[in-house]
Amino acid sequence: MFPPLEDVYRLAPELIWSLTGILLMLVDPFVAKPRKRWMGGLALIGATFGLAATIFPYWHMGAAYSGLLRIDAFSVFLHLIVGGVAVLVVLGSSDYLGRESLPPGEFYALVLFATTGMGILASAQELVTAFVGLEISSIASYVLASFRREHVRSNESALKYFLLGSFATAFFLYGVAMVYGATGTTQLAAMDWSKANSPLLTLGLGMIFIGLGFKVAAAPFQMWTPDVYEGAPTPVTAMLSSAPKAAAFALLVRVFSLVFARETSAGASLAWIYVFWIAAALTMCVGNLGAMVQSSVKRMLAYSSIAHAGYILVAIAAVSSAGEAGEAIGIAAVLFYLASYALMKLGAFVLVTYVGGTGERRLEIDDYAGLGTERPLAAAFLSIYLLSLLGLPVTAGFLGKLYVFRAALDSNLIWLVVLMAVNSIIGAYYYLRVIVVMYMRPAQQEWPPQPMPAGIALVLLLTAAGTIYLGLFPNHVIAFATQSATSLR
Repeated sequence: MFPPLEDVYRLAPELIWSLTGILLMLVDPFVAKPRKRWMGGLALIGATFGLAATIFPYWHMGAAYSGLLRIDAFSVFLHLIVGGVAVLVVLGSSDYLGRESLPPGEFYALVLFATTGMGILASAQELVTAFVGLEISSIASYVLASFRREHVRSNESALKYFLLGSFATAFFLYGVAMVYGATGTTQLAAMDWSKANSPLLTLGLGMIFIGLGFKVAAAPFQMWTPDVYEGAPTPVTAMLSSAPKAAAFALLVRVFSLVFARETSAGASLAWIYVFWIAAALTMCVGNLGAMVQSSVKRMLAYSSIAHAGYILVAIAAVSSAGEAGEAIGIAAVLFYLASYALMKLGAFVLVTYVGGTGERRLEIDDYAGLGTERPLAAAFLSIYLLSLLGLPVTAGFLGKLYVFRAALDSNLIWLVVLMAVNSIIGAYYYLRVIVVMYMRPAQQEWPPQPMPAGIALVLLLTAAGTIYLGLFPNHVIAFATQSATSLR
């Protein structure tokens, strides 16, 4: 029996992404090597059509496949993020794959399969379905991390990612089993929190938090992030730093917003406030302090990603301690921050892809000396991303942090706000350090003429324009984020 047509519409983006990935795998063996670069065009068409197909679930919101998925404004918002990241990664990786002599068909197929898993994860209304989406995304990501097979560091990063990811998946799955034992169901909407066996439910939710904490690089589960980000191909790092994190945060918000709304025990609710408070504080501090001592641009950006996960956890902590109106503000802050973060982090790593050159030789911060004079356009783009990550006004990063500050203050998390402000000041050191090296130090190496590939230039232009646009005109995105937050009810 075929599913109802409405369910097909609600799953349209995932169907297009997965079918395009399958088509790429089938076509790849029959395409001559000189023509394989044209497969990037097919991947770009599939990724773009999948992103455009988000309009179908937007028009047909509701439960899909007997309640396994829930299509609402929240999931649509996340689909736009992960789909946009997929389009930009495909667009920005064509030159890299040719330069490094990597097979494009396999690469693009894995990117689309990973995106499919992230889309399922963002819409999951049932925990086993969430597990399936998590695994689809994770397995493709493990392979992508080791895509430069002949490089020891790439294989090392993939092995670490796989081993730690497997442990995290085990925690998540065991947590799902405990939640089922406590509530009698894995359907989030059907769980009866008032009749649940509280210790078993709390332990199960804690294990789910550990599993998702690994995916979002929250402390103390962040140890994989610097090594994996450094060893993976830089376009893969661009994707890992943005889309999977957004999808995992989506599930974290979807699960725990129900916990905060439905738990009747004040003590239990207070315990979860402390959990997110401590996780946010640890993640911010570990990320920023670790980034201060890095000499590699990729490792510095990796620790920066950890710090930004901490800022997002501040907003989730605000959700846990707020009333219904405060919850909407906190979740909207999470969504706006995820959109802003994806733009600036993706742009920064794509820029690193361009500057690194063949074999990713120029990855040290000192290698960027003289970039402002030798390649002024690249330096200008990187400065925009770094200043946005810092939180300078007129950029998306500034308003992202501002909305998180507001949500935390409305929830009376004063000390967490103070910690976030201190960590933002610490972040200024290592972000401005790169800008100083680019513009105020003479070049230590020869910069051969290297025109910027069209795909990379377009990605940089789109991400930089999006970063400035969200910093100047955030109203439409904020309104959609607020609508998405209220749709969780």
